[in-house]
Amino acid sequence: MTVFRIGDKVEALDDIVEGVVIGTSKDGITIETKDGFLLRFPPKKLVKMLPSNVIKVSNHEVAQVKAEMEAPKKQKPTTRKPKERNAPKMEVDLHINQLTKSTKGMSNYEMLNLQLDTAKRQLEFAIKKRIQKVVFIHGVGEGVLREELYYLFRRYENVKYYDADYRKYGLGATEVNIYRNA
Repeated sequence: MTVFRIGDKVEALDDIVEGVVIGTSKDGITIETKDGFLLRFPPKKLVKMLPSNVIKVSNHEVAQVKAEMEAPKKQKPTTRKPKERNAPKMEVDLHINQLTKSTKGMSNYEMLNLQLDTAKRQLEFAIKKRIQKVVFIHGVGEGVLREELYYLFRRYENVKYYDADYRKYGLGATEVNIYRNA
């Protein structure tokens, strides 16, 4: 059991009260708060406060800090699985319903141009951001969009294109690899 003496700084356990012990008796401990109020507490409801210049740290805490400082930080290299390494970084869905809310009033020519403009803009973005693989999802259809995409890709020297992973995309996607200039 803690012994309180007159002049000890104390804190209440169940309340936000600090003060200085000004009296002790068998009825309890009388403290004076910073605001000048006199309050009485049972001894088990008070704790002594350490002086502000004393920092209490256990030996266990000191040992933990020393171990952290002495141990060299080992960083594991992030190894990716082959599937993740070869997975495309970016997918562009060129289905017309993904590009516009409504095709009402649009001709086939306008829809095709919207799809090609989107493909060109996304390809330029990937080149600018150094994204190495892009998959353009164009769907199967009659193959007009696919042929127009191939024509677009042929205009870039640092681009190679081929059918995307059949298991994931079926026949309706083309994967593009972008190479940096040497």
